[in-house]
Amino acid sequence: MTVDEAGTLAAEAFVFGYPLVLMDVSREVMLNAPRPAGGMRANEFEHIREFPDPSFTSVVSPNADTLYSSAWLDLSAEPVVLNVPDSGGRYYLMPMLSGWTDVFASPGTRTTGAGAGSFAVTGPGWRGTLPDGVTEIRSPTAMAWLIGRTQTNGPADYESVHRFQDGLSLRPLSAWRNEPPAADAPAGSDAAAAQAPPDGQDAPSPEPPAPPPDQVAAMDAAAFFGRLARLMADNPPATADAPALERFAAIGLAPGSYQPDPDLADALDEGARSGLARIQALAQHPRGMTNGWAVSRDLGRYDTRYEERAFVALFGLGANLADDAVYPHTSVDGTGQPLHGNHRYVLHFGPGQIPPARAFWSLTLYNDRQYFVSNPLDRYAIGDRDKLAFNGDGSLDIWLQHETPGPDREPNWLPAPTGPFNLILRIYWPEPAVIDGRWAPPPAERL
Repeated sequence: MTVDEAGTLAAEAFVFGYPLVLMDVSREVMLNAPRPAGGMRANEFEHIREFPDPSFTSVVSPNADTLYSSAWLDLSAEPVVLNVPDSGGRYYLMPMLSGWTDVFASPGTRTTGAGAGSFAVTGPGWRGTLPDGVTEIRSPTAMAWLIGRTQTNGPADYESVHRFQDGLSLRPLSAWRNEPPAADAPAGSDAAAAQAPPDGQDAPSPEPPAPPPDQVAAMDAAAFFGRLARLMADNPPATADAPALERFAAIGLAPGSYQPDPDLADALDEGARSGLARIQALAQHPRGMTNGWAVSRDLGRYDTRYEERAFVALFGLGANLADDAVYPHTSVDGTGQPLHGNHRYVLHFGPGQIPPARAFWSLTLYNDRQYFVSNPLDRYAIGDRDKLAFNGDGSLDIWLQHETPGPDREPNWLPAPTGPFNLILRIYWPEPAVIDGRWAPPPAERL
């Protein structure tokens, strides 16, 4: 093993393991946050009752379209049963991510309908029988992240969405067997418990931890690969990953064990830094570009596309399957120049070219770190649930700039920062034309 070979393998292994390590750091940050200010407990829902604001930095690329009901599942001891109430036709989805960020199931309006249901999420090593009326969902890893999203048509819709959220519950299978939820009553038994702060965690932390991507970026090779090895013991790589694991054994990395050659420490550190730079560089060369937009239609299922998996984890952790939502994103205008708040832009959707969604669509603006930007309207997204002003021919113009475009155009104004920014167009339950590429968003035109 030469120094160059060790560095090359370390970079490859960093890209491979980045999603699992980032998931674990994100889980740690969320579960260890002080309560009741926002902390979570494993196998319990945390219901977000209002849209995030610019102070929210726990997850990159948050949305202002849905209210979240998320939970970190620990499936190492026994299955956890998810109970969902009748949504009354409201669009919702409960995607579940493995430790490697693959979406292994997505109960919701699109897949299981709007009626009530019970789903047992089982871990990779569980064997047993389930009660009648409970559908099994098998997770490939002991760690899983359930990121429920419920359509929310602005703050005026909060109360209705809260009722649906209060009907969601998670319980260990053993507890569910002893007391299954009543068919005609919301199963929100964990809602009150989630508000009770544990001993010693009553007050907010004076210094919140750094965002998870920053924590991972600060790790040296020993910290990163040591954590990765430990995590792989309970969150096994897929069968298709076997060739990669054979290569990584040369630098001492294997599930449950990291034993590198001490003489290669510097090379491994350099390789880890190179791996992170490779992931970050993908933002400069996105694939599937159309009109300046990168459109990924295969998120949530990555197989051995390790670079794309790591890129999505860094810039959009928690991305849905394309069948549930497609996320065209851009950081450039129609000529390929970076979007910047020093300039003014318009996004023009021609007649008949409004984003084709079976549920709804929105356009969200972020700064160059993928967080919301403070603005005088407290508006971070705009879409079909807003009172948009359409042109006489049915076309639609959305104005992207720092200063107001004027009273007549303000209904269609998405405020930008003074610096670099980027856009994500979210199309929920997209029509086939979006998934197969027959429809694409228009370019952002610099004025």
